[in-house]
Amino acid sequence: MPRMSQRDKALNAFFLTADGRIKHNDKCVRCAKECKQSFRAVIVHCPRYEQKY
Repeated sequence: MPRMSQRDKALNAFFLTADGRIKHNDKCVRCAKECKQSFRAVIVHCPRYEQKY
């Protein structure tokens, strides 16, 4: 896995875990849409999630 530049780390800081990997919300992991949210956030807006429930 290539290393992230300082710029990429700053842009993705909300998605990074303690070991430096990007992690998404459990409900967004297998979703094909680009609206993926961080594991730190509560689902704010997701069209797929709203349709299911």
